[in-house]
Amino acid sequence: MGAGVMKKQGGGSRRRRRTTHSQPMAEINVTPFVDVMLVLLIIFMVAAPLLTVGVPVELPKTAANPLPSEQQEEPLTITIASDGTVAIQTSETPLEQLVPKLRAIAAERDSQRVYLRADGALPYETVVQIMGALNAGGFTDIGLVTDIGGPELGNEDG
Repeated sequence: MGAGVMKKQGGGSRRRRRTTHSQPMAEINVTPFVDVMLVLLIIFMVAAPLLTVGVPVELPKTAANPLPSEQQEEPLTITIASDGTVAIQTSETPLEQLVPKLRAIAAERDSQRVYLRADGALPYETVVQIMGALNAGGFTDIGLVTDIGGPELGNEDG
């Protein structure tokens, strides 16, 4: 991005062409800058969806408003997949080791808030059993994660 050299254009005799002087070009070429910015924009647009929790789950849809968040530490997320497997953050955990792991995590954390992501096809019993395990593990503030756009039950306007 340095300054280029622009030669003086003059019409006239040969003598004048031989004695031309070079002067610095006063224009800045912004094309490389724009190219780099567009590439970075594309990289961030592709990478942003990958930063969410990586366990694929078909969340149920509701019309509930999101919970207010005052987070000082990374939120703890428990995911129940459609086949019944349970994952703490992104690591799969056997059901018999769930409560001991949750107790160990609860001892190290300041917040007792945990987010439960459960596939919408799971039976209610499975979700409630995992909620009981969360409670036994020391987490009493359980937030259920859903997708927006569900039916607004009891809404007479729509």
